[in-house]
Amino acid sequence: MPTLLIVHHTPSPNCQAMFEAVLSGATAPEIEGVRVVRRAALSATAADVLEADGYLLGTPANLGYMSGALKHFFDQVYYPCLDTTRGRPFGAYVHGGNDVTGAVRGLDAITTGLGWRRAADTVTVTGEPDRAAVERCWELGATLAAGLME
Repeated sequence: MPTLLIVHHTPSPNCQAMFEAVLSGATAPEIEGVRVVRRAALSATAADVLEADGYLLGTPANLGYMSGALKHFFDQVYYPCLDTTRGRPFGAYVHGGNDVTGAVRGLDAITTGLGWRRAADTVTVTGEPDRAAVERCWELGATLAAGLME
């Protein structure tokens, strides 16, 4: 059964709302035959990455970059997963108070280095997620999971 790994850092109510919407989309009833595994960024391992067929990454934008927790995740898994995971699909969501540019740029650089394939546009939200933002997060989760259906 294909596996979607959701790796997230969720320190705020805004990030939590986005994470819950992504998870809801990924586990929607019409998505069949896909296992969804969620891991906090500080507890996700290279084994989790190697066992997954696709990835969904979530982070706040902190001081112009992705969270330290998500960066730590990438530092731990980059070389152990570099060759094996090339070409696998991924998506991401980023929340910021006023600017997410640096966080998105950092995610793009690392996932390009890993050779992962973007399966959906990154969902970016500044401020409190409104209904449209939550819907985009739901669609992101559903898109990534549906892309893994056998």
